[in-house]
Amino acid sequence: MVNKPEPPWYRQVNGEQWRAFLAAFFGWLLDGFDFTIMTFILIDIQESFTVDAALAGALGTVTLMFRLVGGLGAGVMADRWGRKLPLMLSILWFALFAFLSGFSTSYAMLFAFRALFGIGMGGEWAAGMPLALEHWPTRLRGLASGLLQGGWYWGYILSALTFSYIYPIFDAMPDPFSDTAGSSLGWRVMFWTGVIPALLVLWIRTGVRESPVWLERQRHLEETGQRSLEDRVSLVRLFQPDLRWVTVQCSLLISVFMFSYYSISFWYPTFLRNLELDPLRYLVAFNVGAIAGIALWGRASEGVLGRRGAVTLAALSGVAMVPLFLITSSTLLLLVGALAMGATGGGIWGMAPAYLTERFPTAVRGVGPGLSYHVGAAVGSVTPLVLGQLQDGGMTIGGAMRLCIVGSALLVAAMIWMGPETRGRQFSAVDEDEDE
Repeated sequence: MVNKPEPPWYRQVNGEQWRAFLAAFFGWLLDGFDFTIMTFILIDIQESFTVDAALAGALGTVTLMFRLVGGLGAGVMADRWGRKLPLMLSILWFALFAFLSGFSTSYAMLFAFRALFGIGMGGEWAAGMPLALEHWPTRLRGLASGLLQGGWYWGYILSALTFSYIYPIFDAMPDPFSDTAGSSLGWRVMFWTGVIPALLVLWIRTGVRESPVWLERQRHLEETGQRSLEDRVSLVRLFQPDLRWVTVQCSLLISVFMFSYYSISFWYPTFLRNLELDPLRYLVAFNVGAIAGIALWGRASEGVLGRRGAVTLAALSGVAMVPLFLITSSTLLLLVGALAMGATGGGIWGMAPAYLTERFPTAVRGVGPGLSYHVGAAVGSVTPLVLGQLQDGGMTIGGAMRLCIVGSALLVAAMIWMGPETRGRQFSAVDEDEDE
């Protein structure tokens, strides 16, 4: 008897699973779009409110810091009331405050709106990732993880295209909300486009079903009458002895992931501008490389490499790409280097959603990954400052980036081995014990 060949992976995913995936993917994509659009209009913000570069940069820092609030809040909600509701609320939240940012009449008002935006930004990841990954087949979770995390880079590309083609239309129009001479409407329109994600909620509400794993757990709790304080406020469980090290290790892991990401990306546009190059095509190349690399490494983590091996190999491959990524003698090789670094150094993120959701049991799969991811984002937000201090100490921008990229990659490769391999872990309703 001849065995039928296995169908391609995308046919192994049913319609319900695809809809859950797309809800989280587009939520994360639009989250990335709304955040990164600000990086293109910092100069306009400085001119409109007459603030220096440090204060303009603080808008990004406060957003990243407040992600932790959203990750905690939405994570607890996702464990108590399901993954779907906090996902919808988070998308509405960040869309609202992205839109309101465009009406700011002072720096203080914009600062407050960006802080509030950060809450929704953190909540989307904490609720969306478990919703999608609890729907998908276990054997394809690594691939789904990579495709999901790649949504951020699609959002970055979308914001770059929006700035390139929409911003110029409004840049010549005077700003009716500012008395500063020469201030244009362009930057406000960029924020106003951030309301678009709110439309996604209408589809999620009617087209996406709640996580079957979460629903199964609720039935189990009702049948056994075992609902405890930890089930009502899942944050409490993270500090119990069986999950304490899991929480610490995952938070440290994402911290060094963020150290790596910001070492590669934050000062890169400035590095390119110092070479008198237009950063756009190099940024697009980096993000395209990351989208492909994240998906491929995520898929590779389903095989013999596992999650830990794939993270390690991707990180060390990124180290090998550093000379090409920071080459100054050839614009062609520099473009190839951007693509290669995105696919390798950026590829470590392909395993992040799968690894985090697999480390935590169902009862805390919202708040556990949400806390870990956004603690890491908060800690990693100091990376741009570290690179700046290295430059102030006499290093070139390329030298500072080189040191931090290599150092962070080695930390990533070490930290991932401080936890167990999680490939193939089953998601169940029973509050399974976590490996220590």
